Amino acid sequence: MNNMPSVTRHSILFLTLSLLLMGTLGSETSNWETGSIFLNTLSLFLILTIGISHGSLDHIKGYELLKKYQIKNKIIFYLSYSLIGIFIIFMWLILPSFTLILFLLVATYHFGKEDSLDENNQSFFRFLILGLPIILAPLSFHFDETLNIFKVLYIKNENLINILYFFQEKKIFIILLAISLIIGCFFSGYNYVTSFTSEKVAIILLNIACHPLIAFTIYFCFLHSIRHSFKLAIELNKADFRKGFKEFLNKSLPLTLITAILFIVFLIFLTNYNVLNDAILKVIFIGLASLTFPHILLEYLIEKNEK
Repeated sequence: MNNMPSVTRHSILFLTLSLLLMGTLGSETSNWETGSIFLNTLSLFLILTIGISHGSLDHIKGYELLKKYQIKNKIIFYLSYSLIGIFIIFMWLILPSFTLILFLLVATYHFGKEDSLDENNQSFFRFLILGLPIILAPLSFHFDETLNIFKVLYIKNENLINILYFFQEKKIFIILLAISLIIGCFFSGYNYVTSFTSEKVAIILLNIACHPLIAFTIYFCFLHSIRHSFKLAIELNKADFRKGFKEFLNKSLPLTLITAILFIVFLIFLTNYNVLNDAILKVIFIGLASLTFPHILLEYLIEKNEK
């Protein structure tokens, strides 16, 4: 394995980790009603530590972007970033079904883009195809549990729910999943077929064996977030990865800690009106949505200004 490219090693290690976790967490999720408090709390902890840390250098990127626009006041970045996040939260409360669909589309693109290994093929459609399995797998293998999560997230639109049931009855989700995997295998590029296959096999097996929240948490933390964090570490120190990763941890800690505290504050507030499990689900998914939109917008503006 020493001669194997690092991206392939990470993919195979993720598959190995997924298989190991399936043996422990998968059995817990078979009786979700009794295991959900522990597993929900574990998911929240992992997301608040490993998961969100990969976006905790956004302020540094934001400073660089402000320089390009010749803006000296750094507070403008924090205000803009925060206001977009707050706007998404209000959008979710006012138009939950619309915001959920928009979030799933944006998340699909984001996952496909960030997990793409072939930098020579950067197309919008390709990113959507590569990211689709993350969204389609839980709907394909744990439809009822996924729908219950949607309902906890204020999704009560009967038309949308009926469409989801229709897709489930006609096996459309699993058909689309199969198509996305086949096309994605070609889109992954010849040099990255092993990585693509390892990752997608892991994602499919996780979603078959585990509750959707657990499957998502394992993917989000141990593949998506760690991969992005490694990229940032390399950018910080191309000569020495260990020093770059140490620098990344030091620089990401402040925003990670602040974000985690805010999530916990909102969780405590929501427990006044919801059972703990529902409050955790709302904090995780609505909270991630509020972070994802400004994060993606920042990445887009940076790429636009680099061209």
